[in-house]
Amino acid sequence: MRKGLGIEKLENVLNAFPDLSREWLLYEEGEMIKGQVRTFELKTDKDTPLQKVPLFELEATAGFSGLYHDLSSAVSDYITIPNLPPVDGAIYARGDSMAPLIASGDIVVFKKVELHPDNIIWGSIYIISYTLDGDDYTVLKYIRHSDRTGYIRLESFNTRFDPQDIPSSSITALALVKASITFHTIG
Repeated sequence: MRKGLGIEKLENVLNAFPDLSREWLLYEEGEMIKGQVRTFELKTDKDTPLQKVPLFELEATAGFSGLYHDLSSAVSDYITIPNLPPVDGAIYARGDSMAPLIASGDIVVFKKVELHPDNIIWGSIYIISYTLDGDDYTVLKYIRHSDRTGYIRLESFNTRFDPQDIPSSSITALALVKASITFHTIG
């Protein structure tokens, strides 16, 4: 109880100001005004402006690596998704390494990531372009830590595909998957 505040004074204050909280007045706990709800702004309370997200055709570019370095090429259409965080574009998924989570033909929305290990959110899904033995690959995979120094581990959602370790230095393009759109019917 606050010092110097007797029961009689407390009753007089509460009678004069019935909206005052007894707990706040006595113990400085809770809100000063009865029924006052304390709110905190959440990130999800904010409306994100609607974006026109470019949908790219990889066949019309030099693969994902070419697209990664020049986002002005080969826009086939635009999509909009409410409350989507800022993104750089979208492509159609190919292959079934992430099925059934992301199936071939689904649209994958991405945000470019600078090529540096500190920028990786480990365990997240990425579009990764890399070169091994002179061949270029673009895959949709989880990126995990590798037991090998200087390597990353690529893992599929589909258990038919084995994990693969690739040298970090072989990566030519990297984009974090922010959303995917699944089609359940044809046409």
